[in-house]
Amino acid sequence: MNPPAPPVLPAPVPLGATTIHPVSEEHAVSHVIGSILAGRGGWLITCNLDHLRRCGFDPSWAELIGRADLRVADGMPLVWAGRLQGTPLPGRVTGSNLIRSVNRGLGQHGRSAVFIGGNPGAAEQAATILMRDYPGLRILACACPPFGFEKDARAMADLRDMLARTRPDVVFIALSSPKQDFVIRDLRDALPSAWWIGVGISFSFVTGEVARAPKWVQKLGLEWLHRLVQEPRKLARRYLIDGIPFALRLLLGSAFARLRGPRAPLVSNESSTPAP
Repeated sequence: MNPPAPPVLPAPVPLGATTIHPVSEEHAVSHVIGSILAGRGGWLITCNLDHLRRCGFDPSWAELIGRADLRVADGMPLVWAGRLQGTPLPGRVTGSNLIRSVNRGLGQHGRSAVFIGGNPGAAEQAATILMRDYPGLRILACACPPFGFEKDARAMADLRDMLARTRPDVVFIALSSPKQDFVIRDLRDALPSAWWIGVGISFSFVTGEVARAPKWVQKLGLEWLHRLVQEPRKLARRYLIDGIPFALRLLLGSAFARLRGPRAPLVSNESSTPAP
């Protein structure tokens, strides 16, 4: 018997200078797992405020984001903006949640993943924890390439060889953005049948090396503040100088957009999802 077709994705809605698929985490995971069972790969990007900001001034970045098969809203400002402009998004779909929910789905079907990136040792520790928590999940390999590996032809070739040897169903890339997105762009053709997901610091969240914000802080849209307190030197510019002013412009622009009326859909390079 052929596996059921993955749930069809709704049309993406314009948000800033890109588009976002209005799906819940459950829908996103069902689509990824269903696509894997049907023998199809893809690329999932968890779009946050910084992704949207970059799209506004860098057309090449907007084009790159548009290549993803599934773009979800990772950040409450995106969810609020969608509501303000009359194109509501069901809620946040974060890499920090997907690292568990996608691997849970893989475990239910005896499927596999590879972990690349993260702090030294974090991928291996996270793999041990997730395989314990989700019986049936197979983590086939973990790699923590050295700083600057993405510019090293030999290091990238080694990763390609590892992917060709292991052939996982999902490749999780745990690097900072936009580095992880460029790495996925450059490696994806090595394994087009897999799903590729960038998850940032999520391996360290799984291991407890970095504490995630409490649920009530996440619901208030203040998880960024929790991260800022933990890593002020690394994140101050991104959140305080770039993020807050852009968030205000995005929310105001979304409110005015609703008053102006519906926007024409943006043209993207994404491939359409076949109907079941």
